[in-house]
Amino acid sequence: MFIGDWMERGARYWPRAVAVVDEGRGAAGRFTYAQMNDRANRLARWLRDVAGVGRGDRVGLYAMNGVEYLDALFACGKLGATLVPYNWREHWRELAERLEQTTPRVVIFDAEFADAAAELQRACPFVQRWLHLGGRAVGVSAAYEPIVAEGDATPVVNERVDAEDILCLLFTGGTTGRPKGARVSLRMIAWNTLNTLVHELERGDVTITHTPMFHTGGLLVYTLPLLTLGGTVVIMRKWTAEAMLELIERERVTIMFCVPTQYQMMMQSPGFCARSLESIRFLTSGGAPLPVPVIEAYRAQHDVVFKQGFGMTEFGPGIFSMGPEHAARKAGSIGQPNYFIDARVVDTDGRPVPTGEVGELVLKGPSMSSGYYGLHTSARGAADDDGWFHTGDMARVDEDGFYYIVDRKKDMFISGGENVYPAEVEAVLYRHESVAQCAVVGVPHEKWGEVGRAFVVPRPGASATEEALLEHCRGQLARYKVPKSVVFLDSLPMSAAGKILKRALLEREETG
Repeated sequence: MFIGDWMERGARYWPRAVAVVDEGRGAAGRFTYAQMNDRANRLARWLRDVAGVGRGDRVGLYAMNGVEYLDALFACGKLGATLVPYNWREHWRELAERLEQTTPRVVIFDAEFADAAAELQRACPFVQRWLHLGGRAVGVSAAYEPIVAEGDATPVVNERVDAEDILCLLFTGGTTGRPKGARVSLRMIAWNTLNTLVHELERGDVTITHTPMFHTGGLLVYTLPLLTLGGTVVIMRKWTAEAMLELIERERVTIMFCVPTQYQMMMQSPGFCARSLESIRFLTSGGAPLPVPVIEAYRAQHDVVFKQGFGMTEFGPGIFSMGPEHAARKAGSIGQPNYFIDARVVDTDGRPVPTGEVGELVLKGPSMSSGYYGLHTSARGAADDDGWFHTGDMARVDEDGFYYIVDRKKDMFISGGENVYPAEVEAVLYRHESVAQCAVVGVPHEKWGEVGRAFVVPRPGASATEEALLEHCRGQLARYKVPKSVVFLDSLPMSAAGKILKRALLEREETG
């Protein structure tokens, strides 16, 4: 296999180097490249010989962050199979929809989600095997740990695996509100890795993976690139500011990624001044502009510098980057396109706009995904006839070639680092008998960045309360998707075409 078998190469080049530290496992959570390869071979052999998983089949994963994500990813790479990590924050009914979308042959699930997994087993009889991470068989499921710790570690190879094979599906939202699985190929990961190596990494780097590993940020920002280079990935099961600072000091972390809110929470932690960050080469921020006072505080306290980045599920996280020398002077910028990325800002006819003017950000390059599962299933993905992927993000470029995002995709907002698509929430609200019309928008929130606010026009004679509607949503949606408040109105602002004017609702909130 020339592509796809990370740990075989890692075991060949750096067998005794520490590849993964799963901090949730304590002293038993340190794994060398040779040990990671053995675990991947054992799991791949079980998936192939017992569960019948072959090239192109899907393997589901429903778990908190842990070494199991990498076991499954590398096992699927050996087989040419596709890993589908599911968002554990979703309600089990939502997860049942994801399983129906992707029809995995096997689902690996965390002990923490055993009750929800039992519901899924009843709702999704097409799943042939269930693997339980709790170390013991439960109901119709088999125990995971004996397989990866004690099974046959004879190398598993599938020479038919090709660069265009899909290694994983990572869910992202769509205009309809139903998440779509972006098809992440081996080719996409290889080019994203090369972009990251060119701009970011050095041999011997150590990073912390703390963002959920069902996201591109968890799997592809530094995790896979660093494991291609022989570095060390420290996995956090659950993030807290104090635990992050302690890990940085203990594991001698050299690089890591967080969103601005997390850096601010770390600043407010008692450990910010007490812990040592002397091992850090640089910190990377993304997801939102990084405030200059944060940059200055880290430099003053720890002499640490920041890089800014930008990415997306459909194109990999390594699209734009900006060196620390520009962090303050170009505050708010996402940087410049990475080495193997072409970017433009265009008008509605696809023509580049003048410097400083706002248009849609479009991208071209070999790190583009192969479309969505069930849609746009060629290597070209959802690109236009000229090969440009239209992001839907509005941007501008300054005279120095630095890019700025000025607006996000229509209607979507980000709450606690998670994309929330109002159409999905609105669909649930419409199922309540008291709701005649509704619209959900994101409003500022001190802790979560943004949260949902629902505007509802009740049916005539209905007597719905705010709490009743929120409870209705809690029964069908992940917690972060549930609006934090409901505003009752006699009518919603409409366009001449009969569309709800959400901008008018936002303006209403801004003016009070």
